[in-house]
Amino acid sequence: MNKLRKFILTLVVGFLMSSIGFCAVLRWIPPPTTAFMLYRHIEDFMTDQPFKAIQYRWVSGEKISRHAFMAVIAAEDQRFFDHSGFDLNAIESAIENYIEGGSLRGASTLSQQVAKNLFLTPNKSFIRKGLEVWFTVLCEMLLGKERILIMHLNIAEFGDHLFGIEAASRYYFGISAQKISREQAALLAATLPNPLLLKALQPSNAVIKRQQWILRQMRNLDFPYG
Repeated sequence: MNKLRKFILTLVVGFLMSSIGFCAVLRWIPPPTTAFMLYRHIEDFMTDQPFKAIQYRWVSGEKISRHAFMAVIAAEDQRFFDHSGFDLNAIESAIENYIEGGSLRGASTLSQQVAKNLFLTPNKSFIRKGLEVWFTVLCEMLLGKERILIMHLNIAEFGDHLFGIEAASRYYFGISAQKISREQAALLAATLPNPLLLKALQPSNAVIKRQQWILRQMRNLDFPYG
């Protein structure tokens, strides 16, 4: 029993130290891939789909349009600069809505989304939720707000096997991420809840309405970088 406890303790300590080290390195080095990208390949394999390459190209914050930063904040996490990784107000509101008979809305912050995309898969469980909390705390502590934003825009999924704002800008608009307009940035942000269902190419009325809502929200945001 003592050997088993020692083994489990060694595994836990090893996991904690390795995750801290890996997350710390990402402050300066772009990730070559993410858990979500690998998951897409595994998903293809499990469903007997032919191999499809991931479109992913990392770019620095200076090479991303300011509009893109503002669009994802407006669309997904308007309290981003006020919380420490978890938006307690949004969580409380989602729980109240559920108790009152509504659907259980997501309340993930940009920090949580970065943690999930980098380290986890879409599968849901209590263990996965605990890991999400751990990695979110690490991202907030070791990466910082600006790096989290840059990371989010570089690894977010914008379409089928299409990851990152640079790959998305070139695929949808034929231009670099540095040159996209407010309207283009808002359109891409409008697809982020489910980019496999909500298309930037030939957008549905729902996507266009969400784009217009995001544009209105962007006018009221104060973005401290750039």
